[in-house]
Amino acid sequence: MAELKITAGPFVFGARFEQQDAPETCAAFRARLPFASKVVHVRWSGEGVWIPLGDENFGVGYENHTSHPAPGHVILYPGGISETEILLAYGGVDFSSKVGQLAGNHFITVTSGLENLATLGKMTLWEGAQPIRFELG
Repeated sequence: MAELKITAGPFVFGARFEQQDAPETCAAFRARLPFASKVVHVRWSGEGVWIPLGDENFGVGYENHTSHPAPGHVILYPGGISETEILLAYGGVDFSSKVGQLAGNHFITVTSGLENLATLGKMTLWEGAQPIRFELG
C-alpha cells in the first residue's frame, strides 16, 4: 500500500514522502493532512498543475529543491519572491513565475497511477480547476 493517497479530479494516485531528502517539508505537510484544495494549470512552468497558497507559511527553507521536477514529482515552493505553492508535474517543467525561475522542495513522488497524470493535466488545462486531496494511504 502507498504511504499517501492523492485524489485529483477523477483519478487516484499512490505516492510516497521523500522523507530522507526533505524531512522538514515532509513533516510540515504531514501535519496538515488531510490536505484538500484545487489544482489549476500552471501559467509559466510548462506541464504541471499547481495549488496557489498565497502567503501560507510552512516554516521550511529549501531542501531537495529543484527547478525541473520530473513527471510525478510534487514540489513545495516555500514562498519568498513569489507566493507559496505546491506543484505536481505531469510532463516537462521549468519551474518559474512572473518574477523568473524558482526552485521548489521535491517532497512527494507519485508511485502509482502515473499513466493518468497527463490526462489530469490536460483536463485541468481545458476544463478548469480540479479538486485535489492528499491523505495517508
